[in-house]
Amino acid sequence: MSDTTTRALALLNLLQTHRHWPGAELATRLGVTERTVRRDVDRLRELGYRVESIPGAAGGYRLEAGSAVPPLLLTDDEAVTMAIGLRVAATQQLVGGPEVTLTALAKLEQVLPSPLRRRVNALAASVQSPRMGDGPVVSPVVLGEIALATRDQERLRLRYVDREGSESTRRVEPHALAPSGRKWFLLCWDLDRADWRTFRVDRIEAVEHTRVLFDRRPLTPEEIDERVLIAASWSPQKIEADAVMELPFPAMQEIFGPWSDGATPDGETRTRWPFGGSDWREAMYALLWIPEGVEYTTTFPEPERTALREALGRLQRALDAPPSSRP
Repeated sequence: MSDTTTRALALLNLLQTHRHWPGAELATRLGVTERTVRRDVDRLRELGYRVESIPGAAGGYRLEAGSAVPPLLLTDDEAVTMAIGLRVAATQQLVGGPEVTLTALAKLEQVLPSPLRRRVNALAASVQSPRMGDGPVVSPVVLGEIALATRDQERLRLRYVDREGSESTRRVEPHALAPSGRKWFLLCWDLDRADWRTFRVDRIEAVEHTRVLFDRRPLTPEEIDERVLIAASWSPQKIEADAVMELPFPAMQEIFGPWSDGATPDGETRTRWPFGGSDWREAMYALLWIPEGVEYTTTFPEPERTALREALGRLQRALDAPPSSRP
């Protein structure tokens, strides 16, 4: 195999692994000049691969959706069948772990020709996948698009519907897709709020690619797991209240870490923190995590407020009384 052919295959492999490659980075990866990269791109086009050139300072190359499915030689029916199967596997978390399934789905859907993509969407809508336990329905189209952007470090615009049914547009840098139970979660950096957010994928109505790349912010696997755990453990609370702490917002964020999600500044020296629970005992437990010495007020509702006050009164009297002697 000639050096030219070997280099063209290496270039094709790189184009398949990311949605967009800057020309200078491709040249560095292949150890050639940008002029040579342009010639190799022309060779791939002659072989039938549709490689799009993007001009400008942030320009480069991308393997355009609508090319043949490389490097596998699949018939149209085989490609459609594989795509539908991977979508079902991803939404049901059936095989190989979520990362393996999403990677395979992203690679295949990136190069599906438009007519085949339409067939996949139409057939997938009519396929009743097995429901393994209770859980919300996740759009495999949305899941696949987010998987591509997460892999490529591409900013997205999301149309998101929160638990109250309010719709908003969010500009995000997707960091990780993770399943928990029967739900999928997207952990991302919210550009408008300048903070980490975790969204349920089944509540994402639409995904818009921006073609704007970003550098990943540092986050350990343990931090990812903790943030997803917090999002997955949230459920509608019977008791919902706020605690206003005499603690500046940055200090509160540093102390509480991911558990500060939802907190907001209340002036320069105070922080408002929402909390709740299934009953007043569970809600009271959240208040015990406020650091020692930090004064606060709370909007704890009635009649649970009276029940909490009575319980604390009895506890105070028990602590003030001399210990009972053992018989």
